[in-house]
Parts: sequence; C-alpha cells; structure tokens
Amino acid sequence: MRLLHSFVMLWVVFLCAHEASGQYYFYDNDYLEPDVLWEAGVSVGAMNAMTDLGGKKGVGKRFIKDLNARNYNFAGGFYVGALYHHIIGGRFDLTFGKVSGADNTLMGDVGAAEGRLLRNLSFMSKITEAALLAEFHPVPLFESYAQEPSEFSPYIVGGVGLFHFNPQAFNGYQWVDLQPLRTEGQGFAAFPDRKPYKLTQVNFPLGIGIKYEVSAFLNARLEVMHRFLNTDYLDDVSTTYIDPSRFAEELNPKQAAQAVQLADRRQELDPSIVTHEGSIRGNSRYNDSYFTVQFKLSMSIGRTRRVKW
Repeated sequence: MRLLHSFVMLWVVFLCAHEASGQYYFYDNDYLEPDVLWEAGVSVGAMNAMTDLGGKKGVGKRFIKDLNARNYNFAGGFYVGALYHHIIGGRFDLTFGKVSGADNTLMGDVGAAEGRLLRNLSFMSKITEAALLAEFHPVPLFESYAQEPSEFSPYIVGGVGLFHFNPQAFNGYQWVDLQPLRTEGQGFAAFPDRKPYKLTQVNFPLGIGIKYEVSAFLNARLEVMHRFLNTDYLDDVSTTYIDPSRFAEELNPKQAAQAVQLADRRQELDPSIVTHEGSIRGNSRYNDSYFTVQFKLSMSIGRTRRVKW
C-alpha cells in the first residue's frame, strides 16, 4: 500500500506541475479532449520464460540469446489506465499466462548442450500477475498543443508487480506441484542456506510499446514487457542435486517418493547414472525471468462530443 500511495502522490505532483503548460481543448473537430484521458481494455498475446531448463542448442547463453521459441504460451488480461496530455500516465494490469521449459527440446544436440539434454528435467507453471505501471510517451513533447495528437505514439512502460507461480512436472500420468517436494533440499536441516521459495513474489516489469488511436474511442497497442524476478526457482531448478535418501528424512512417504522421481530424471535416459550430492543441477548465478508480447485493444473514456454552434 505504501508503494501505491507513493505512486499516486508522484502522479498528482506531476499533474499539478504541468497544469500551467496548457490544455488540449479539442481532440478533433468533433470531440473535446480532457486533460486526463482514461482507457480500459483487454490484452491477448504470448508468454515465454528464460530459466535453467531447455534453451537453445549449443552452449547455454544469457538472457534472450538462450530463448527457445518453442516455449511460447498463450497470455491474456485486462487493464485500466489514465494518460495526462498524451505524455505520462499510470496503468493497472492483470495478466494471466503460462510458462514452460524442457530439456528434451535440445534433442539431437550431442555437442555443447548434451549435459542439459541428459538432465531431462521439465516444468510448467501458470502465472497470475497484478502490476502497477507508469507510461511515458515522448512524441507529444515535440508537438504543439494546437496540433491534434499523433495517431502513433511509441512509449516506454515500467513499474512493480505481484505475481503467483506454481512450478509443476509431469510424472507420466499427472502434473505434480514441485515446491512442496523441496527438490534441492530447501528447508532441510542439512541445507540451512537453502530457504523454501515463496509462490507469490514481487517482480519488476519493464517494456516498450506503440499505441495507435484507431478512432476517438478505440486504441490499439503492441507491447513487449519483460519481468525481472527475485527468484531463480520459476522452474524449480537453481543449484545442485542432493542425496535422494534425504527426502525420506524430511518428507512424508508419498512426497518423498515423488521427490526422488522428479528431482533427478537422468535415470530415465540412462539407468546407470547415480545421483551424487553436490553435482550441478542448475545455475544459481542468474535469476529466472519471463516476458509477454501482447496486442492490446481499449476504449478511451472521457472524450465528449463537441457542441457546434
């Protein structure tokens, strides 16, 4: 709530500071333009993630260089926002989607990616996100208030969000929640530095987009938004394998059996493999992330028909 209050206060200060700069009186010959224009709309598009699992063939790379296009999933949502003089605004977004990744997407690569392929892990997680965002549209700064606003408006957008995720793996006949299985010993007495990760966390969205005013009441946007995360467990993979016998010491029998099966799946490809505690399972140096590419369609709220004499 403190973050929301601070955001609102900053926005109010900005509006007051610009009150003397002039006003848009006309959108066009037919409609009047308010200082603050509201809009509400829907979003549809795709969501993808960059995690420890899968990736491109060859040596694993950072960020978008390791992005596998096969892992795009549907994403959609709703949003409402306000824009002051077509320059700066605020927006509240609700986004729903899914992320996934699998080492078997590297099938056929017996070179640099062979180690990831033989790891044989996979995951899926539904994402629910609420975000408070600020937008900045620079083009109107270079236009006169006497001009009609440009139909096209590129912008940058960023803010803070709260997202919920729940990584799951398919065990052959059903999807199993991975977080309760503590697959890397999170919360176990033997690993005091490995804390259980929370399924609801803060993220930091940052993106770019372009807005097109189809008419006085209809807007279309194309937007790419990246989310920076504070966790490396979006896919339930981060550090090293643990001795499988530890699961029986810390979990109930059903969970222990599931953890033994899903924490290390190399034996499904090579039954001779023995799990050694401390061997590499993931890369904890970099946090996971996800992003969306979305088309947005909204209605403008606040323009009124001009009375002609």
